[in-house]
Amino acid sequence: MKLNEIRNVEGSVTSKYRKGRGLGSGNGKNAGTGNKGQNSRSGGGVRLGFEGGQNPLFRRLPKFGFKNGGRKEYAIVNISSLNVFEDGTKVTSALLIEKGLVKRELDGVKILGNGELTKKLTVVANKFSKSAEKAIVDAGGVVEVC
Repeated sequence: MKLNEIRNVEGSVTSKYRKGRGLGSGNGKNAGTGNKGQNSRSGGGVRLGFEGGQNPLFRRLPKFGFKNGGRKEYAIVNISSLNVFEDGTKVTSALLIEKGLVKRELDGVKILGNGELTKKLTVVANKFSKSAEKAIVDAGGVVEVC
């Protein structure tokens, strides 16, 4: 077998379906769009959500609250889960992802003070709760805000 001898399997490739190319094609004349009206015209049709002039669903439903577009969402880690590291380790967001303590970094990592820390660690994160900061320093570690 040579490259110039290779052919597609019979029936695997079909020619592009051509609409509106005569009555004999099976899809001629109106090309499947029906007779007259907005949807039969070129560029016709209505915008998304349009209900023929009736008040559309997105306007009928009540709207509540406020969505802050500038809100930052942090990946959270409790200090009790930092005990998996060896003494003297510099804990960064990359290391937390590698160990599986954080799935995604989101807008940064925040360390919370839930639990007890027994290891002496250097923890680098975007935010710390006061209790977490105190627990890390009490265990002999260092807190670094990046």
